[in-house]
Formats: sequence, C-alpha cells, structure tokens
Amino acid sequence: MAADYGLLTENLRRFYDFTDKVVLYVGAGGRQLLDSSFKTTKLIAIDQNAELLQELRANVDAKGMNVDVVASRFEDVRVRGDVVYFEFCLHEMENPEKALQQAQTLAPDTVVYDHLPDSEWIFYGAEEDKVRLSAAVMERFGIRRREEFCTDQRFQNHAELLAKVSGQGPVAIERIQRFADATNIVIPMRYGLALL
Repeated sequence: MAADYGLLTENLRRFYDFTDKVVLYVGAGGRQLLDSSFKTTKLIAIDQNAELLQELRANVDAKGMNVDVVASRFEDVRVRGDVVYFEFCLHEMENPEKALQQAQTLAPDTVVYDHLPDSEWIFYGAEEDKVRLSAAVMERFGIRRREEFCTDQRFQNHAELLAKVSGQGPVAIERIQRFADATNIVIPMRYGLALL
C-alpha cells in the first residue's frame, strides 16, 4: 500500500464536520476518503470520468450512502450544496482559480485536501509547479483554517513505484530512476487541509 488511507480519512474527519451536509465531492473518481461514517445528508460525486463514478456509486450504494453522480467538468456544475470538497485534485485542475470561484458560487464552505508545495512525494510525481500554483491561489482566496500533515508513500520496489507515477509522464519516470535497484522505498508526503 502506498499511503495510509485510514490516517488520511481520520485527518479529514477531525478537520471538518460533514454531518448532515450536502457535499459536492470534486475528484470523486479517485480513491474515496469521505466514507459512510461521515453521515452526510447527500454526497454529490463530481468527476469527468463517468466510468470511475459508476464504480464509486456501486461502492457507496453498498455502504448505504445517499449519492448522486455528476460526470462533468467541475466548471460546468450548477448544483448547490453546503460544502465543496476537493480531494487531492485542485492542483490537477486546468485553472484552480476558476475552480475556487465556481466553488464559492455553489456552497458557503470549501474544503481542500491536497499536497503541499514542499512535499518530496510531489517532486517525484513531477507536480511541484501545479501544487505551488494551487497553493498560491488558495492563499489569495483566504484560508480560514488549515492543518498540515506528513505521512509516507511506501513501495516494495521500483516496479511498484513506477506503476504509481508512470501516468505523471517522462519527468516523473526519470526522477524515480534513483530507486531502480531499491526495495522497501519510503518517500515522505506532506499534505494539508484548508477551509476557505
């Protein structure tokens, strides 16, 4: 397992109370940290990947969660809620500033769970510029509260690490070459939660 997803979920639970709220869950096609234990009124899962959203729907329906799925770019979403929740995806959006502007029109609260600019893991994923940009945009919007955390990404060997980062492109693949003969690879990952 790469990161401790139980720890990430617990960080989220302590940071923001999603109880009885309509949550617009952006980036829901990835691994889901917001689970049925959060007791939301409704979860509106938003992602451009319709296939991943259907998998998510099947998983959360089995857990008894009330979920709707919206296969769309976030910028095109018009449904409203109590909170917009970005899960490790704001830095991947084409225009993080427009995404946060859109979030402000849809809900009074915005929660961003994402990597921090000084994370070693982000360097190996070749996303440091994207993360730096999204962090700067959040600062301009005004962060009401934040918490920072650190965990480790763990891989048994180079092949496992390569499988994780290969989608990030040739720079990421080149950067992880230093682990080519390594086993039990540990890369620190700094991440944070912000309430805007």
